Amino acid sequence: MSSTVLTIWFLTVLLDTAGQLAFKAVAIDPNAGEGTGRWRHMAANPRMWLGISCYLFEFLAWVAFLSLVPLGRGVLLGSINIVVVMVAGRMLFKERLNPSHVIGILLISGGVAVVGLGT
Repeated sequence: MSSTVLTIWFLTVLLDTAGQLAFKAVAIDPNAGEGTGRWRHMAANPRMWLGISCYLFEFLAWVAFLSLVPLGRGVLLGSINIVVVMVAGRMLFKERLNPSHVIGILLISGGVAVVGLGT
């Protein structure tokens, strides 16, 4: 892969992960309340808008990425986002990774490595 493709791929992973983490932080806010008040509270949270912004820029980066690689390869490479988000969730939110999660992480990572090393 060219350095441009790698850079854009890294950017999509970074933006997707940041967006997911921002949304998770908003969703678990203990001060959010319930019902429609909860949604108003979340909408006023800057992390919600950070997540939305990350998703917007990730969309643009993803389109740029797909313009440089075949769709099948791009989608397979994009699956590394699952791994990065799971690991980040573990690190930042102390979420549990059970043995099946770890096996899934290893399988996805192996698949991405095989696809990434292919031509």
